[in-house]
Amino acid sequence: MAASSSSAATAKQSDHSSPSEETEEESEFCPGFKDVDAFVKHGLGAVVSATKASAALPAAGDEFDLYRSFPAFQQYCSSQGDRLLHCMTQIMQHHGCRSHMRDRNRLTGLEDRFDLVVDSNDAILEKVGILLDEASGVSRTQQPVMPAGYQPPKIVVSSWNRRGGERRDETFHLLHAKNIQRPQLKFKEKVDNSNTPFVSKIFIKPNAVKPLPSYFANKHIRKERPEDLDVPAALADFIHQQRTQEHVDDMFSHPYQYELDHLVMPESLKCKPDVQMYKPLAESTCQFIYTLDDLVALNEKLAKVSEFAVDLEHHSYRSFLGITCLMQISTREEDFIIDTLELRSEMYILNETFTDPAIVKVFHGADSDIEWLQKDFGLYVVSMFDTHHAARCLNLGRNSLDHLLKVYCSVNSDKRYQLADWRIRPLPDQMLKYAQADTHYLLYVYDRVRADLYDMGNGQPTLIQQVWDKSRDLSLKKYVKPIFTEDSYMELYRKQKKSFNTQQLAAFRLLYAWRDKLGREEDESTGYILPNHMMMKIAEELPKEPQGIIACCNPTPPLVRQQINELHQLIKQARETPLLKAEVLAEKRKSMTPKRKPQTILFGPHDTSRSSESDFLDLSSFETPTKPGVLFSEEEDESVNQEGKSLHGLIASAKISLFAEEAAAAPAHLTVAQQKAHSIMESFENPFRMIHNRWKLQSIAQQQKEAQEKQQAKEQAKKAQEERKKAKLSYQESLQNVHTVRQQVAEAKQAGQKRERAASDAGEESIKPKMKVSKTESETSVADQSTKPAQKKKKQKKAQEPEVPEQDFKPFDYSQSNFKMFDGKSKESSQFDPNRQAHGPKQKKKGQKKNAVGGRSMSYVPAKSDRGFRHNWPKR
Repeated sequence: MAASSSSAATAKQSDHSSPSEETEEESEFCPGFKDVDAFVKHGLGAVVSATKASAALPAAGDEFDLYRSFPAFQQYCSSQGDRLLHCMTQIMQHHGCRSHMRDRNRLTGLEDRFDLVVDSNDAILEKVGILLDEASGVSRTQQPVMPAGYQPPKIVVSSWNRRGGERRDETFHLLHAKNIQRPQLKFKEKVDNSNTPFVSKIFIKPNAVKPLPSYFANKHIRKERPEDLDVPAALADFIHQQRTQEHVDDMFSHPYQYELDHLVMPESLKCKPDVQMYKPLAESTCQFIYTLDDLVALNEKLAKVSEFAVDLEHHSYRSFLGITCLMQISTREEDFIIDTLELRSEMYILNETFTDPAIVKVFHGADSDIEWLQKDFGLYVVSMFDTHHAARCLNLGRNSLDHLLKVYCSVNSDKRYQLADWRIRPLPDQMLKYAQADTHYLLYVYDRVRADLYDMGNGQPTLIQQVWDKSRDLSLKKYVKPIFTEDSYMELYRKQKKSFNTQQLAAFRLLYAWRDKLGREEDESTGYILPNHMMMKIAEELPKEPQGIIACCNPTPPLVRQQINELHQLIKQARETPLLKAEVLAEKRKSMTPKRKPQTILFGPHDTSRSSESDFLDLSSFETPTKPGVLFSEEEDESVNQEGKSLHGLIASAKISLFAEEAAAAPAHLTVAQQKAHSIMESFENPFRMIHNRWKLQSIAQQQKEAQEKQQAKEQAKKAQEERKKAKLSYQESLQNVHTVRQQVAEAKQAGQKRERAASDAGEESIKPKMKVSKTESETSVADQSTKPAQKKKKQKKAQEPEVPEQDFKPFDYSQSNFKMFDGKSKESSQFDPNRQAHGPKQKKKGQKKNAVGGRSMSYVPAKSDRGFRHNWPKR
């Protein structure tokens, strides 16, 4: 594909370079093809068919292995592969590339061949691009024609702007020119890129109603004062501060503020205009002005007309603040193009006509033009009409100039040079025509939009007055120089909508500061030094080596390659920043919080939805009382006003003084009707006061309710505390009636003696076996004295009741036995006794040996324990 394109480009180049041979070979371009288009069409079809055939081949994997197992398929693939490699080798040899496609190692052969193909494609495509550029008339080998100094305008004819009759349909775009001498070097007054606010360049105020402040009038005199040369630097700075402190308000004010505030629309705009047809562009004359004499003559011509159109061409890529390269002015009769790069310091002469209120200056989209005129030339505009605002009032759908030219003039504007580099000198003819067309039709459009506005307003100039007011407000716009602060990078960071950690954010901050500093020193734009997307990429990746920084930039900007070591140190410094999550969240919260706009009308001190804490004045260090806001102006206490005067900051109290202003605005002498109306208005109660009173009543009731609830809560807490004290006293009294352990042991001994006597009287009763009593049961057998006698009686009754033996079992007769066997010396019989009660009570005598395993308390010997049964557990 690349080879066919290269062949086609070569053929096309030869077709244009040798027109004599073209007639001879007109019959047939090459064997089988009449012209280049037929050859390219056939080549494209062959490439498409080859691509389809390759896509139909078996895919790599099981399918390919299956087909590969057939010898015929394997032989066919090898033969076709060798054929393709041979063709590729011939193409590479033709273009001078390495072509050893067959002699490769089996292990690394595939990778080597792939590298050869990639290198060959790059070389062939580069040749194709060069040939296509030469065929289209743009030669990369030729250097642009550079003037040694300033020269009169003339058309430079070379291969890139030659337009023959056979190439009228060809278009070319000149976006950027290389090797241009920087026009800033020829400026008499150097460009001020300092990090200070912009001060106007004006020193003469033509058409002044209010005189120019003394600061601007004496500016040139102060610069030439010889006494400042012998003053030390520190003292000179102090003197400069003292001088400028007196004129702070004048330095940053609009010089024509008073004139624009009192500007009245001319009478000629209040009636329907007579539309004057424009001259054809080919018949109109265009004068290129590059000398001071021509500029003065132009100013005299403009002073004699009632309106003229203005447009500017600006360049901002190779300058920090941007420079105005061209100014186009058109009258009804002729067009003018001013070389503002050559006449930059003399352009203030046009203030005489630009500030004349009797002459209407017609602009289209003058938002940027007004700022550029102030920044570069010190020019101000009075009595301006902007056709962009007129198009918006007419609701034309699109408000651009090319749309207006198409609607009113039936002209398709040529925007090929809209982004061209206007620093080129001398300007090509096509660029001059483009600049002339921008203002040539503008006066005719001005008449047409005024007529449409007059008709849309039903014969009244209301819409024209509206456009006039908007244009006047636009003329009051002041240029503001970009100022670098410590938080300037946050604005760009918010726009990118990325989340950085502290190290990445530190790198982004350092890169932003480095770019701003270098741009001001070298007078280069930030986009030329390091574009935003590259800066974000470097800050996100945090490369450890200089090569990593270059890898993040594609293509690498020249100043980045020069300052690569400094950038590496900045990234290294950012990587040393500790990674703290709290800082990340704080920075993110700060960046995402919208700042309160001072233009917001409805704003209260408690409205935190549109503001952050950083937007308000920090008065914590002063320890001064805050000034409370009031709803009505008459409720404001005088003492609060006295305290507010002593505050170090500006504190505004929120108030609604609508009705107070109406009362104050009421005149002392009223007519009868006005007095009646005034009495009626006073009879109505202020709705805001009604809401305020209702809010006061609700707040008082709520406060009383809260106070009652607090009192009730306190009383309940007091009662609960008293109840706890009573319960504690009763518990202590109950402990006094409880017997000690020794008393309980003595009672248990007496109860054991009674049981022994009862057991000796009932000799025929079956004696129940004893149960082992554990240590824990004997120690915890503390029973209540009130319930103990009843439980003992129940146990004695159960012991006295005889048990009925079963018929097939005869128990042992203990009536004739010696009862001394129960003195504790004999062991328990191992014979099974079904009538033995597993949980029956045990009787022990003093001095009886223990048969249970485990030790017991040696302090006392309990006679009997009733804790074996659940119903005998002591109640707590």
